Amino acid sequence: MPATGARPEPSPTAVERVAASVRTDILSGALAPGTPLREESAALEHGVSRHTVRAAFQRLVAERLAVAEPYRGVRVVSFDRAEVIALQQLRAALEVEAVRIAGERFGDVWPDAALDPARDALARMAALDGPGASADEAVGDDPVDWLEVERLHAEFHHAVVAASGSPRIIDAHAALGSELLLFVLHIRPHYGLDALVAEHRALLEQLPARGPDAVREHLEHSTALLVGSRSREGNDE
Repeated sequence: MPATGARPEPSPTAVERVAASVRTDILSGALAPGTPLREESAALEHGVSRHTVRAAFQRLVAERLAVAEPYRGVRVVSFDRAEVIALQQLRAALEVEAVRIAGERFGDVWPDAALDPARDALARMAALDGPGASADEAVGDDPVDWLEVERLHAEFHHAVVAASGSPRIIDAHAALGSELLLFVLHIRPHYGLDALVAEHRALLEQLPARGPDAVREHLEHSTALLVGSRSREGNDE
């Protein structure tokens, strides 16, 4: 029995509902990098207690979508140059090694069973540019559902890592979770959907022959785009 006067624990359902709403706003770009997350306004918006909002914000901090700082509260992660480089270094450590292991398993001819999950993610990503594309998350006049692109991009890379059959690497890569979703939000200014699909299709085709080198070059290219854009933004300030 809880002690008299103890604050009741927030409902897990309510916490996840608030976290999901704020997560969507972050991943869609509705909440810009560095935006403060205010407990009081979020509590009013969602009709919950500040205690529930605080727990929801803690989830987002754990997912590295937000940061909490003493005396400054919680804000949307900035995904600055250092964050980009750190994430890409971790991805390279996991994805390059996963593909190296897959190459040891399969040689120069990877079976369809290893490649089909990534192919399927790409096919569904490409289909988002068709007549049925949702405009719910459009940016300007862009009808593409970029939240779904973010999810399928992560699914593609998880599928490539899964080809390794290494449980610890697969689990570590899955733990990147929301950070990998956030990555596509920040590379969006550099890509149309067609270009993004084409680049990942080329990567998939190169995996059996070039393996780790293909993955390394793929990650270095996107890192250079993001780091370069942040350097230009810094010079403009």
